[in-house]
Amino acid sequence: MEETSAPRAQWLRGVLDMCLLALMAEAPVYGYEMTVRLAKAGLDVADGSIYPALARLRKRELVTVERRSGGGGPARTYYMPSEAGMRMLRSSSRDWNEFATSIHTIIGPPAREKS
Repeated sequence: MEETSAPRAQWLRGVLDMCLLALMAEAPVYGYEMTVRLAKAGLDVADGSIYPALARLRKRELVTVERRSGGGGPARTYYMPSEAGMRMLRSSSRDWNEFATSIHTIIGPPAREKS
């Protein structure tokens, strides 16, 4: 993970698999596209973090892959959640929401910055 504060990097490491599965659940997606979409959401994740996470998800049979031609370029590997991956996504999302609610209860709404 690059250019991310230490706490944010640790938090992201803990939820990266869930975020990747969520992106895949919307539509089949290839690795670099996931990096771009995470960055647009404000999560700077290096390719060096994405591909090991995808390999880990694949090894755990949480994703399926499909090779597609790259439209004149090299073929791309598209990732989709398997049934087990969708179950994990639902469970992880529920757990994350409960966790985030608990944290929000303790720290409250974001403090307003002074101008």
